[in-house]
Amino acid sequence: MPQQEASSRDLSGIVKAYDIRGVVGAELDAELVAAFGTAFANLVRRESASVVVGHDMRESSPGLAEAFARGVTEAGLDVVSIGLCSTDMLYFGSGYLNMPGAMFTASHNPAEYNGIKLCRAGAAPVGQESGLAEIRAEVERGVSSEGDGHGTVSERDLLGAYADYLRNLVDISGVRPMKVVVDAGNGMAGHTVPRVFDGLPVEVVPMYFELDGSFPNHEANPLDPANIVDLQVKVRELGADAGLAFDGDADRCFVVDERGEPVAPSAITALVAVRELGKAPGSTIIHNLITSKAVPEIVAEHGGKPVRTRVGHSFIKAEMARTNAIFGGEHSAHYYFRDFWNADTGMLAALHVLAALGGQQGPLSELTSEYVRYAASGEINSTVVDQDAKLAAIKESFGAREGTRIDEMDGLTVSLPDGSWFNLRASNTEPLLRCNVEAPTTEAMETLRDDVLAIVRG
Repeated sequence: MPQQEASSRDLSGIVKAYDIRGVVGAELDAELVAAFGTAFANLVRRESASVVVGHDMRESSPGLAEAFARGVTEAGLDVVSIGLCSTDMLYFGSGYLNMPGAMFTASHNPAEYNGIKLCRAGAAPVGQESGLAEIRAEVERGVSSEGDGHGTVSERDLLGAYADYLRNLVDISGVRPMKVVVDAGNGMAGHTVPRVFDGLPVEVVPMYFELDGSFPNHEANPLDPANIVDLQVKVRELGADAGLAFDGDADRCFVVDERGEPVAPSAITALVAVRELGKAPGSTIIHNLITSKAVPEIVAEHGGKPVRTRVGHSFIKAEMARTNAIFGGEHSAHYYFRDFWNADTGMLAALHVLAALGGQQGPLSELTSEYVRYAASGEINSTVVDQDAKLAAIKESFGAREGTRIDEMDGLTVSLPDGSWFNLRASNTEPLLRCNVEAPTTEAMETLRDDVLAIVRG
């Protein structure tokens, strides 16, 4: 196959730590995506003769997925197109079919964006250190392939198989009836939730299930409190048992209790960890360094082995594989399961929550209160020109305090003698420092938070 024309673009702006993402037309177009397809085929050709490809509901997604497939087939590999799907459904396809995969989505980013999440066969991660840097370098220098250019494209519907697989992992058919409001944010949960919940003792009240990549109602990013207000109002209005909010590609799930109050992802991590430890006592549970310290405490109390990692799905998936962990959770509402090829799936986490809720008579707020022990700030972003200088200033200031422990696994984590701690780390993509603070009391948390931000923003 002849060498493709070299890209004249610097791809550092769109090839991120864990995926490829940019503004369609300005940063990402069909020609470039086809080159990514060929480079990906070159990366995985020794492990598979086929690649599974799926896409979300964004207007640009079908065309970009088609361009990627063209690049793959020109490199001589076949493509199995599964069409509209959530990111975790693409991971399911990669595991179920044992093929490398490519998902076209920009998750919660605005409508003008799109991107590619890549994985190897069995949903194994592809990040900067596991193939993404290699793909970028190959595309930048002008990708070429030894393939014969005769790959084929076939179509396959995996929605039913995906739903059945999840329902077999968590059986909620025998629990008490529940009313659950689900906000799909006009994203892919509007496609997957109806099939997954069909026939279960759950009355689903749908919000914004229409697939619309322009996100006409609110951003499909439940991490921003503004985007779950509609869900909170509806849960209170209907007296529902719970509310679920998914992001655009439906790999993350946020939970709201019967009062309309958000349930911290750390509490969900602890709840699911306890359930998984019930199936496999003594197993390892992964948590990133921003989850509440209640998570490792509760895991240890239930006989599990907590393991702390950096933030980011490629790190967690690698650690899941290394330790044979049964489950892992992040503060951002990504939940990873050994039974799901170590990949993240918000839908499976949601089923666990509903199984726990429906298996007893108390409200969700009472159930999840067992897993909340500390006051947390949530993630606070500060625009900072010189991130390294601010981190150094924090290290100098807090390092001088007696009894303080500092580690630099991911940014700067500072632990104080009273049980308070904070993490400060730089964004991979923006001039931001991200701050998370936790303490035994709200007053202590607010004091520590203000001390840290005074230095960061001063």
